Amino acid sequence: MEEVPHDCPGADSAQAGRGASCQGCPNQRLCASGAGAAPDPAIEEIKEKMKTVKHKILVLSGKGGVGKSTFSAHLAHGLAEDENTQIALLDIDICGPSIPKIMGLEGEQVHQSGSGWSPVYVEDNLGVMSVGFLLSSPDDAVIWRGPKKNGMIKQFLRDVDWGEVDYLIVDTPPGTSDEHLSVVQYLAAAHIDGAVIITTPQEVSLQDVRKEINFCRKVKLPIIGVVENMSGFICPKCKKESQIFPPTTGGAELMCQDLEVPLLGRVPLDPLIGKNCDKGQSFFIDAPDSPATLAYRSIIQRIQEFCNLHQSKEENLISS
Repeated sequence: MEEVPHDCPGADSAQAGRGASCQGCPNQRLCASGAGAAPDPAIEEIKEKMKTVKHKILVLSGKGGVGKSTFSAHLAHGLAEDENTQIALLDIDICGPSIPKIMGLEGEQVHQSGSGWSPVYVEDNLGVMSVGFLLSSPDDAVIWRGPKKNGMIKQFLRDVDWGEVDYLIVDTPPGTSDEHLSVVQYLAAAHIDGAVIITTPQEVSLQDVRKEINFCRKVKLPIIGVVENMSGFICPKCKKESQIFPPTTGGAELMCQDLEVPLLGRVPLDPLIGKNCDKGQSFFIDAPDSPATLAYRSIIQRIQEFCNLHQSKEENLISS
């Protein structure tokens, strides 16, 4: 997968798409559209489409396997517990779409309506879209270069008929690659509330999260905060806590202090989380009093507070 060059000028730079480090980047044309070239008409089309979506949240991780899709799914489940709140979950992990499995939607197909693609619904107020719904088998490999991935993301943002939505949660692949640049640029005019970044406590994961935070700052993507996943294991019998992934350099807390980003919370390991994801069910239903459930609910509340504050600031800017 193509990574963002360490000396990437940033999508909003005058050199975006034109610098020496931009040569060969799959997003060169897309970035250049914001630096004087003819803009991609999809950006305005997506802005118009997203007028019915109040809040847009990206879920990012520097490294794979840290529980990003699991978090995205449970963020969606948690928000959807309020029946008056409409939730959309968009999976743009093109090569590893795990959301259909986690949400219990394997084998479902996308249907075309007069107003675009219809999402697949878990509940009346929770719709999901993923490239996994377009594959003939869950075992099919998606072997696409950057431009085709970008085209798919554009189609998801422009052609899916979400309707009136309170929260759009975008589950992204690991890293800082073409998919991330595409979704940030296509949604830039529609205003993204921010990114939630998932990590585990050990330094090998935090190294990549620092790159993710740097990416967010370069593309001017607000950071809602960091979630430390798999943060200790509490034995269900003896209640003793063990550090499965020791925070050898201070974990997410120290990193967040150093980089001045919020730590939204820590989610401990719970075997039921993996079991429920494999079954395509919400972990909250089976373990309502688990320490992990309580941690999730606290984090979700903080994300809601951030989004509401972000919305109030935007409304004040518009009124002034």
